[in-house]
Amino acid sequence: MGDLKENGDYHAAKNEQGFNEARVRQLEAMLKTAVVVESTSADKVEAGTVVEVRMEGDDETSTYLIGSIEERGTGYDVVSPGSPLGKALLGHAAGETVTYEAPAGSFEVEIIAVRPPQ
Repeated sequence: MGDLKENGDYHAAKNEQGFNEARVRQLEAMLKTAVVVESTSADKVEAGTVVEVRMEGDDETSTYLIGSIEERGTGYDVVSPGSPLGKALLGHAAGETVTYEAPAGSFEVEIIAVRPPQ
């Protein structure tokens, strides 16, 4: 497409290539330090479980995977175990109600079901 120093398509492709190479390095680093987590309990919320919750004042439930944002392609919304909601849910079972503090205030959540991801 002519002179490379004035070719916008060339520069955009080089830029995208740089982002892709950085992402590959990031994924390789994650794979080197990855740890497979085995579920120890089928009835308590822990990393890697799917939890169905009802927020205080809501009629509908929400379903979340407790895990890393890298697991976001699983079909579930992901909640980090280190987030305020994630910390509050960890170790609790279906039927329990937990409270957590968020920047917008204090919230109460009822745990409806806990299950392994499908």
